[in-house]
This record gives sequence, structure tokens and C-alpha cells, in this order.
Amino acid sequence: MSKRRHLERGVGVVILGMAAGAGVMLWFGLALSDPATRTPPQEGALFGVWRVLYDTQAPTVPLILVAVAIAVLLALGVATIERRIATRYRRSEDVVGTPLAPKPVMARTAGVYHGPVTVTVLIPAHNEGDRIAATLDSLADQEEGPDRVIVVADNCTDDTEAIAHEHGAEVVRSVGNSDKKAGALNQALARLLPDLRENDCVMVMDADTVLDQGYLTTVRRRMADDRALMAIGGLFYGEEGGGVLGQLQRNEYTRYSREIRRRRGRLYVLTGTASVFRSAALREVAAQRGHGLPGRTGDVYDTAALTEDNELTLALKSLGALMVSPQQCSVVTEVMPTLKALWAQRLRWQRGALENLGAYGVTPQTLRYWAQQLGIGYGVVALTAYFVLIVTMVLALDEPVVFPFWVTIGAVFVGERVVTAWSGGWRARLLAVLLLPELLYASFLNLVYVRGVYDILTGRRAQWQHVVTSADGRVSVRDGGRV
Repeated sequence: MSKRRHLERGVGVVILGMAAGAGVMLWFGLALSDPATRTPPQEGALFGVWRVLYDTQAPTVPLILVAVAIAVLLALGVATIERRIATRYRRSEDVVGTPLAPKPVMARTAGVYHGPVTVTVLIPAHNEGDRIAATLDSLADQEEGPDRVIVVADNCTDDTEAIAHEHGAEVVRSVGNSDKKAGALNQALARLLPDLRENDCVMVMDADTVLDQGYLTTVRRRMADDRALMAIGGLFYGEEGGGVLGQLQRNEYTRYSREIRRRRGRLYVLTGTASVFRSAALREVAAQRGHGLPGRTGDVYDTAALTEDNELTLALKSLGALMVSPQQCSVVTEVMPTLKALWAQRLRWQRGALENLGAYGVTPQTLRYWAQQLGIGYGVVALTAYFVLIVTMVLALDEPVVFPFWVTIGAVFVGERVVTAWSGGWRARLLAVLLLPELLYASFLNLVYVRGVYDILTGRRAQWQHVVTSADGRVSVRDGGRV
């Protein structure tokens, strides 16, 4: 087994340990309650009409304090560490270890005019004939359009290439590529990057993504105003359609974008939906591959990574790069129309995130991502415990009992769900108020998380799966080979 596979399994062990630790903390908190002091439920009338049994007792003060302390300490710890790391790399003058940090970049480019900011768009496409026209139209409709649009046709057997030509895009075919999207992009970038100057930027976007107006205008302005800025990521929203499942995904994306805005553009990942890179940053990544970074020397993207966008984000952060996601840079992306398609997508995302952590290990740049995995693991334990306790209570009681304390907590939680999804419109708010669909959706994502950890622990090789929509609208998930 390769060293990389051993590292990946190590990630599974660590994540399992963190989840177990979360369970122990939860159990410790529950142990602080004293069942012996409880009194029987009382009888009352709700609004003077319905007879109900209610229990006014709340969890003990120590239990509440433990729960609040765990949440506050974890959030405060992660925020403090992230701020210190960000400040450290903004001030770094290490041209060897962090060549893309602001100070080395500013020193290298001081007093030199590198010309106006240009944007070359690369669109990797494998049989995207049903969607790529809308993507190309959104580029053409930009106030300040791209300087060049290249569709990287990767083993296409449909009319993707013909549609791209009709919309004025250049078409470059991958040659002998078996490394999926990352391999196709590497081939295109190997030809493109040597001729690009400091202010020439490369935008990589999916063939199922539509840019909102003003995206490229903001990119040009931000790149021109800040020579130290190495990459700009997009805030993504889900396309219309897909029924309740589609709305659940849109709610999720709306909350993610809201969180990034609240973080003032400090991103978690340069999403593959649409991100822009300064050419010098991509060249530096390619040069560092096989040395300070995972992958083959000369490749911009690590072809062994399932989630190439997340991996490239870690690579750039490891080199000290400054990156942002401005509010004006928003895109609309595809939502998965079926549970099977969603499972395939999210399992790849989750498995890829774990493998990326295995490849990079525990470093200052990855601490935030390890903390995210801890949070997910704790959420799995907590939500599972919640459902188990609810079922146990229902089976144990002869008739329903209202718990005012937990009703209040539930109302606060519903309020949070509604507020964070508010900008998504009335459908988003209605789904948030109902709560149960979102709890079931969260449980589904928890199952994906558990499966991802299980697969990496057992050494199961990852499957790259491709979601295909036929002419009659039917959706299928096809095996795209092993990674």
C-alpha cells in the first residue's frame, strides 16, 4: 500500500476518534443530570381547549453550562487560531516557504507595470451539450467579457464541441487523458501558462454554471487594485427546479454564501463552479508539486485528488496565497435532481475532503478543515442521539407530554433556520419553518459522512461518478472509473 493510502487511512482513524470524543463529551453532559429529582408531568389546558400533559422541568444548570461551554470554547478556539494563522501569513516574508504571501509578491512586483488585467476562461467539459450553451451565454452577457474562452473537451461523444464553436469559444481537446477533469485542465494549462504575464488571469468554471452579471467586472477591479491577491472564488446558488430536494440544496447553498459574506469574503474553498487565479499563482503551484505539495511536478491540479478544487485551495494556502470571495462574484450552479445523484456528488466531496487532509496532514493551513470535520462528527453524534431520545421518549410514554423548555429551544432553532435562509425567498423560508425536511436532509448528509469515513478506513478505492441527464429528462449516475 502506498504512503498516501496509509495517510488516508490515518485520517479515517483520526476522524473516528474525534467523533468518539464528541460522543464522550455528550454522554458526560447527560450524566450531569439527576433523574431522581424529576417530578411527574402535570395536566393543563392549552388555550383553554386542548387537554395536555406538560413537564416544566429543564436540564440542570451544570448540563446547560457544559453544553454552552463546549460550543463557545470550540468556536472561540477555531476563530482565534484562524485569525492568528491568517495574520502570520499576511506578514510572512519567507520567499521560499510562502512565495505567494502578500509581502514577497509585493516586493517582487514593486515598480513594474504588468499591463491590464486579462481573463482567460477554461471550461472543462465532458458531454455537457445540454448545459454548456447557457454557460457560454452568461460569459457573453458580462458587462466586461472575458478576453478568451476555451472549452476543454474531454473525451466528448455528444455535441459539446459543436455548441461551443457556435457560441464563439475556442475548443481544445484533451489527448489520451484518463485523469478526468484535473487531467484535462492540466493539459490545457501546460500550453496556456507559459505565455501569460503577471496580470493575466485564468478563470476555471464548470460547464453547468451561469455567472451573475458583474462577476468579471469585479474580478478585474479587485485584481488591479491588489497586486497581492492571488485568487478570487465565487459564491454559488442553486438553480431553480428539483422539487423539495432541489430547494433543500438551495437552502444549503444560501446559508454557505451568507456565512462567507459574514466572514467578509474569507473563503473555505475556491469552488470549481467558478474561480479566478492569477497566472503566477498557478505556475508556482505547478513548480512546487512533488516537492512541497502533493502531486506531480508541472501539474497545476493533483490528479489523485477527488475534489481538485478543494485540493488546489489547500495548495495555494500552503504557499501563503491571499484569496477572497467577494459578494459581487456569484454564480448559479446545478442541483442534483435525485437522491442517488446527490449521494454520488456528496460522497465524492466528503471522501475528497478527507483524502486532501491525509495528503497535507496537520498544518496551520489545515487546522480549520480538521475543525470542520470535528464539527461534522459531533453533529452526527448529536443528531443521532436526538432522534434516539425522541423515539425512546415516544415509546416510553403512555401519552404525549409537552416540554416547554425544549419547545422554546426548538423555536429558537427554527428561527435560526428561517433567518439564515431568508434571502432564498418564500419557498426557502417555508421549508425552514417546517423543520422536519431539513432535519431529514441533515441526516442524509450525515450518512454520507459516515460512509466516507468507513470507505477510507477500509481502504476502499474511490469511485469517480458522473451524473448524466438524458434527452427525456431521466437522471442516471454512471461509474467514471476508479481514482
